[in-house]
Amino acid sequence: MCAEQISVFIENKEGRLAEVTAILRDANVNIRALSLADTTDFGVLRLIVNNNEGAKTALKKEGFTVGITKVIAVEVRDEPGGLNNILDPLSENEVNVEYMYAFANPQCKNAIMIFRFDDHDKALKILAEQNIKVINSQEICNL
Repeated sequence: MCAEQISVFIENKEGRLAEVTAILRDANVNIRALSLADTTDFGVLRLIVNNNEGAKTALKKEGFTVGITKVIAVEVRDEPGGLNNILDPLSENEVNVEYMYAFANPQCKNAIMIFRFDDHDKALKILAEQNIKVINSQEICNL
């Protein structure tokens, strides 16, 4: 029940992020969530979009290096300790969070967190045991 994330490698210079988002706009791709991590020379833009293939095709056509990564989207209660309800059982079972980012869920008051784990299968099992809602790619596209 993994979701897919688009990763785009971009130069760390003025206007490159706007160029990527314009390409996606022109391809009629809607961005649901994003995270940008940078180094001195380049950045990694991670995106959850409504059309992975459309995004990938449009960006590659314009010369960008694009990858698709499996991630897990989880609904997190918007209350003190909501994130710990997710992280504590994973930590107790030695599942490492490689990175994460969040976005608001317009259909309810809870947030959606995007996780990249070192062991997705183990993480999914633990989340199921804890009755934590995992959201698939199609559900994200329909938000």
